Order: sequence, then C-alpha cells, then structure tokens
Amino acid sequence: MNLQDINETHDPALRSWVESANDEGGDFPLQNLPFGRFRDPAGGALRLGVAIGDQVLDLQAAGLVPQGDMKQLLECSASERQALRLALSRGLRAGSAQQAGWQPALRPLSAVALALPCDIGDYTDFYVGIHHATAVGRLFRPDNPLLPNYQWVPIGYHGRASTIVPSGTDFRRPRGQIKGPDEAVPHLAPSQRLDLELELGVVVGRGNERGEPVSIEEAEAHVFGLTLFNDWSARDLQAWEYQPLGPFLSKNFASTLSPWIVTLEALAPFRRPFSRPAGDPQPLPYLSSGGNSASGAFDIDLEVRLQTARMRAAGNAAETISRSNFAEAAYWTVAQLVAHHTVNGCSLQAGDLFGSGTLSGPGAGQSGSLLELSQGGKHPITLANGEQRSFLLDGDSIELAGRCHRAGWRSIGFGPCVGQVLPAWA
Repeated sequence: MNLQDINETHDPALRSWVESANDEGGDFPLQNLPFGRFRDPAGGALRLGVAIGDQVLDLQAAGLVPQGDMKQLLECSASERQALRLALSRGLRAGSAQQAGWQPALRPLSAVALALPCDIGDYTDFYVGIHHATAVGRLFRPDNPLLPNYQWVPIGYHGRASTIVPSGTDFRRPRGQIKGPDEAVPHLAPSQRLDLELELGVVVGRGNERGEPVSIEEAEAHVFGLTLFNDWSARDLQAWEYQPLGPFLSKNFASTLSPWIVTLEALAPFRRPFSRPAGDPQPLPYLSSGGNSASGAFDIDLEVRLQTARMRAAGNAAETISRSNFAEAAYWTVAQLVAHHTVNGCSLQAGDLFGSGTLSGPGAGQSGSLLELSQGGKHPITLANGEQRSFLLDGDSIELAGRCHRAGWRSIGFGPCVGQVLPAWA
C-alpha cells in the first residue's frame, strides 16, 4: 500500500446518501467512483458519468464538468483528478449539502446504455502473465516454455482499436485461414478453437510528446486507471498466421472492454510490493525504481464465468470456471509497461489502451483461457449441467469480474465485462 496516496476519500466508514452504494457486496461504493460514458437507450449524445451504487451520476447535469468530453478528463493532471474525486466523494456522502442539487442528475444504471469509457486511439496488447506464458509455452515447447527474452522485455504487439466493443456487445465467430497439421494447404473457415482471454486494460491519461520517453518514476502519472478486458482469440487462426510477425486476424475481430475505468486513486489501498522470484534476473535500470518495488503491484481478484445457451434457456446463472489475481499473475507492472512503451520515443495519447495479456494463476482452476484450462483442447472442462467445453461454442457467453479486498478497507469492483458468441457469417 502507498500510504501517501491514502486520503479521506478512502475512509471505509464513509456512507452515501445513494443508499445502494452502502451495500457491502456492491461494486460501486463511495470509495470507488469509477468513470465512464452513457447515453439514453433511445440514442443521443454520450455523457460522462460516475458509477455510485446502482446509479450513475451525470457529471454535466451535476455541474462538475462543462461538457461530455472524456479526453479532457483523461488529460487532467493528477492533482486535478484528485480534486474532482474529493468533490465527488464529499458531495455524495450522507448528509451532504449537494444532495438536493445532485439528486436530479442521477440515473439508474438499468435505465441507460453504457458505452466504451473513452474513444480509444491506439491499442497495445502485452503478455505480462508469466503463468499463462509458461503454460502456453509448455504446450508447444515442453523443454523450453519461456522464450529467452521474456524475463527482460515486456512483450507486446500493436492491436486493432476499431473492433474493441463495450460490455454487452455480441460478436460473430470469426473466419480466417486455418491449416491443420496433416493438411497440405490451408482453407478458409470459421474458427473452431475460439477462446477468451482474462485481461485488465490500462487506460492512458496524459500523453507524452514524440521522442520524449516517460521514466518509470513518472509512468503512473500518465495512467488514468484500469478496466476489465477480454481479448477474444481464435487459436486455430493464430497457430497458422502468427509466424513470423505475430497475431493478426486471430485477435482483431472483437475485444470486450468494461464500461468503467477504476482510477489509480481508488486502487491506492490495494497496492502491493512488486518483486521478482528468487533467481530471476532483475529488470534493467529503466524498468526499475524504489516506488515500483514498494507498491507497483495491484491486488485485484479476477474471475471468469461461462454461461452456455442451454444454461441460459434453463435460467441458470453463469458458472465460474477460473479465478486468479493480478498481482500474482503479472511479471511486469503497469509503470513498467508505460516506461518500456515510450523508451524508444513512442508517443502515447489520452485514451490509448494497453491490454495486460492473459492473467492466469499458478494453480489448477486459475487459468485465464480455455486453451490452458483444456490443455490445448485435449481435456475439456465439465460444467455443472454436464456440458463440456474445450473452446467456445455459438451461444456461449463469458463474463469477467474483478474485485479488490483488503482487511480494514471497503471492497470495490470493476463492473460488468460480458460478451456472447454469435454464429459466423454465412
């Protein structure tokens, strides 16, 4: 925990005049205050909002922002963000004089259409999950699962921002070239090895000028917050196309993003020290700092839930198939990703998105993909109703969940991140 970042907004005793925010099991208590965008279900302009309990506070209607431009909010300095958080916290507390003025600015979350939390300019997907990298590497290289650069370089590739969609958006099964091991030539077909990837998204706030690297000491000043992220993957397309330049059609058909950005300020009580396992090489100096070692990791519990079409028809809720934790899964920190991405002079802009890569834990039932859970499709998982899955079938829905717990502090959550697979185009 970074004690200098703890202030009155984190007080676990705070209660809100929005009564649903006082529910101990809710994602959005007064101590969270994540930002996002919404509109009327019938259409209209996007508006900026903060989730509080089962409501969203319209920031324009409450007089807190002049217009619905998320980019301006992302570009605010850390002190400006902290001042807005403090104003929100004080105004939403039980007994606040702001209640009468802000009450009309509340909308039930069930009565609005949630959108992507910001316009995404560029998108980079990283590969920080060492347990995932090791498990997948072991499937293809049993004697040498980790490639020699993994412990030195935060591996990443540039993805496609145009097909990132908000939670609740269904998508069609992708098609592409597939070549089986016994086939002489590839063929075009819908993917039969469609997978999920449990990830977190890192939303860039203030950008940097081209040619000016961001030091690791300053890196988190360029991060607005974190979201849940599902980078759907077509493993059979990926196996054929990834050499020599990496993923392409296997990744760019859809990626699902949570509608809420949980700010770094809200996550302050849930920081952890970051360290490498004994015997591993230490990061190069530009990827190392005392602050990063002391509190660079975030203690976020993650969960994957699967609901099949048969479960939905029977009225059965989604079933948890995996649990893991960001701090235990990640080999690289958020600050290290920013420092490495810009060390060559690359310019980041407000609204750019980093994907963490699949966040799997070390144990059974902690894998963030079906590729791992089914051991490459050889050992399907069995659900409570008897259905089995090696990879996703049409009608399957995946829901990601994230939550922060720590004794003595109020738990906070990340909200929904849900997507459903539709049949491929005919």
